[in-house]
Amino acid sequence: MLLAQPYEEVTLADIATGAEVSHQTVLNHYASKEGAASAAIELLRSETEGLRTSARRGDPTHAVEVLAEQYERFGDLNVRWAMSAERLGRLAALLDHARAAHRTWLEEVFEPYLPSAPADRRRSLNALHAATDVYTWKLLRRDLGLSRPETTHTMTALVRGVLNT
Repeated sequence: MLLAQPYEEVTLADIATGAEVSHQTVLNHYASKEGAASAAIELLRSETEGLRTSARRGDPTHAVEVLAEQYERFGDLNVRWAMSAERLGRLAALLDHARAAHRTWLEEVFEPYLPSAPADRRRSLNALHAATDVYTWKLLRRDLGLSRPETTHTMTALVRGVLNT
């Protein structure tokens, strides 16, 4: 329930109903809606990290396939929560952490292709971030109605363009 709707529309009663427990049980376990959301985000972070560790270093096609799998599972949720960032209070910091983790992942996976000069490296990472961001996936997959293979192909082409491969 908590992950299926915009954060601000979910109540503790909704969470309790979805979990088939009492409102008090949710409060006892998580202390607040924010606590329940933090726990849910931690589960997603853990699953996302598990997926991303399978990406082969220096392989743009495989890296985008890994991201596509993640986005097919959680992309709509990620977009919905990111769109609510200004209303998430302290939870917004978790979105900042996720963006930083994505950037670190990009740097690790595409290290063989990244320029060594700091300004060029930063520009390349910015472009890779744009090419692989969940909003790019949403634009291609949801807004333009591309199939998963078409979306993956397009994102891979963007990544290869940045990396000149």
